[in-house]
Amino acid sequence: MSTQTAYAIIAAGGKQHRVKVGQRCKFEKITGEPGESVELDKVLLLASGDNIQVGAPFVSNAKVTAKIVSHGRGDKVTIIKMRRRKGYRRKQGHRQDFTEVEITKI
Repeated sequence: MSTQTAYAIIAAGGKQHRVKVGQRCKFEKITGEPGESVELDKVLLLASGDNIQVGAPFVSNAKVTAKIVSHGRGDKVTIIKMRRRKGYRRKQGHRQDFTEVEITKI
């Protein structure tokens, strides 16, 4: 299933992603060093031309192989709590860790 029109929908990091071979994606943090290869086995759908396989919930014996490109941190998200007229204000920030991967094989 390595033709150019092939794609897969996978579950990674609590989200679903549509991926193709050669595509770079940012997932929630995956353990591993840059340059290592990881296998993502939670494949929800495989499609190649007119051939479509839908899993229940996952497609059996299907894997997506990806190479870890880098680790990083996302943009800062600011959370503000406030109660009107009470002088109560709280400000908090958060940056989510992510892993950038390149899809090598479906």
